[in-house]
Amino acid sequence: MAADGFQFDFTPEVQAATAPAWEKVKRHVTPMEWRVQAPLIAEINRLKREKDAVILAHNYMTPEIFHGVGDYVGDSLGLAKEAARSDAKVIVQAGVHFMAETSKILSPEKRVLIPDLRAGCSLASSITGADVRLIKQRYPGLPVVTYVNTTADVKAETDICCTSANAVQVVEEAARQWGVDRVILIPDEFLARNVARQTHIGIISWKGRCEVHERFTAADILEIKAAYPDAEVLAHPECPAEVLEVSDFAGSTAAMNDYVIQRKPKRVVLITECSMADNVAADAVDTEFVRPCNLCPHMKRITLENIYEALVHDRYEVTVDPAIAERARLAVQRMVDLPPPVTPARYDLVKARHHVDVELI
Repeated sequence: MAADGFQFDFTPEVQAATAPAWEKVKRHVTPMEWRVQAPLIAEINRLKREKDAVILAHNYMTPEIFHGVGDYVGDSLGLAKEAARSDAKVIVQAGVHFMAETSKILSPEKRVLIPDLRAGCSLASSITGADVRLIKQRYPGLPVVTYVNTTADVKAETDICCTSANAVQVVEEAARQWGVDRVILIPDEFLARNVARQTHIGIISWKGRCEVHERFTAADILEIKAAYPDAEVLAHPECPAEVLEVSDFAGSTAAMNDYVIQRKPKRVVLITECSMADNVAADAVDTEFVRPCNLCPHMKRITLENIYEALVHDRYEVTVDPAIAERARLAVQRMVDLPPPVTPARYDLVKARHHVDVELI
């Protein structure tokens, strides 16, 4: 039953329409749960066609959203690019608020909806536009590279945005274009430290952290390796550097996905948000996933029920002040326009063995 009280039935037509999604999620969703979810998935997909809407679903969405209703799925960089090129009139952001803002910034003519306004982000709330203005006063002449996990007013004070998939590339490109040997990279402290290990560019950063990834420790990884000696451990670069040091691979969620699909490890551990493993597992049926994950409470605010309500009631629309959006768009577009790196950023191989430690503001 949807939240508005309308009862959807698990008819043969619904069963047939949702059969491909069921094949993807059946290892993580029970048949009883599916009898409730499948009719809602079918109705959401019908509403998308009726309203010329697309759903951009982040890798941290639950499997029934990711595989059932997501039109475009991926990491922050991939979803930003899809928002920019989508022809749909409506974008429903199955993710957190800064992602919806980014979609609106890149597609101001589209209606952008987020199913729950409370879907925030600890990184995005760690810094404000006023903070960035003070940083620029303290370090005049240095380019400001801002992680995409930030609010629109922060992006408006930024020279170029980045994601974990391209942060090293963006930092080095910013240093080259500005003719400097130091770059401001905010707000994620751990991402900054991990980028610093990949480049000789000096990094100035902020004390922001992702509440999901900061909880992982090197001791956790060593314990997992002791229990599963044949498992390959893949970590996200928002984790502390000590975690990456004892992992077998470190990269963005897109890089993790590619690693599993291409290398087909027998057993793997994804050191990131819980739903990532569930979603990758659907396309890696021969790989066993060990799941010592942490849930993101913000991502988990997005559900099938409130996606349905967003489409039915056209809520909740995300708007960005036009003056802020215009300035933020330049920073985001510079990131989107960069050619993809020759090889995806890999953070576990330390390249800059003589790098200068990150300066925290």
